[in-house]
Amino acid sequence: MVLLLIYFHFVIQVLSEAPPVMPQHILFDNWQLTWTPATEETTVNYTVMYRSFDSTHWNDIPYCKQIYSTYCNVTSMKTKAEHACVMLGVRAERLGLKSDPAIACSKQGNSCSPEVGLSVRPGSLTLHISRKSGITQEGYHVKHRIYFGKEGEPLEALDDDAVSSVSIDNLTEGKRYCASVQYTYFNIPVGLGSCPKCETIPQSRPPSKQTEITVAIVLLFVIVILVIVYILLYQRKRIKGWLQTSNKIPVPVFIDFPDLSRVPISSKTPNEDICDITRMDFRGL
Repeated sequence: MVLLLIYFHFVIQVLSEAPPVMPQHILFDNWQLTWTPATEETTVNYTVMYRSFDSTHWNDIPYCKQIYSTYCNVTSMKTKAEHACVMLGVRAERLGLKSDPAIACSKQGNSCSPEVGLSVRPGSLTLHISRKSGITQEGYHVKHRIYFGKEGEPLEALDDDAVSSVSIDNLTEGKRYCASVQYTYFNIPVGLGSCPKCETIPQSRPPSKQTEITVAIVLLFVIVILVIVYILLYQRKRIKGWLQTSNKIPVPVFIDFPDLSRVPISSKTPNEDICDITRMDFRGL
């Protein structure tokens, strides 16, 4: 029993000396900030803070300081945010111990937060980024920093900041990936990043039977065309030779007629011949 009391005393002492855990899921939506406690401790309160993009110092928002609720309206920051695109965060506090600020994300696009849409296809995910008015008017110095990774894992920034929409390839089909985008100005993060959006990479569909038949017909047609082209280009002489052989004119056969100039021609008429024969007959009698 004594050991159990000592153990509980030690645990309570350790907990009282450790800073509280940062709150989770800090969401900014229409100037309303909400978050989720990381633990069920009732002695933890929260302070909402802001920071301009060109500073590393966090400032408390007075009316959102050391509150026990898990939401706060930050409309009073609207003017400051529109001019400086501030970042917002929430810090947990307990007995004078403070956690690091957990940075909020924006559920909707605005002049200081990009609006992002996702589309997927087998092996690929595309981020569609809308460039609205506001900070984007600063020109080519404004880019988009993309944080990307598998769902459930920390999102990591891609190597290069993007100017417009981006496609990410060679992704595992069937896996779920998430992405968040934040504006940068001269490579410095500005404003709130978009809240992570996630999509599952679809599986490639096997080709249907109709597709296979169509592909086979197309391939056959291509092969026939190639054969015809080959014959016309490389077998033209042989074809001409075949055609010339089949169209040869046969050598004419000439008949030798007798030389009529050498045949004796009688000057007597047929009647005179008959008379001569008749005379010879009578003389014989």
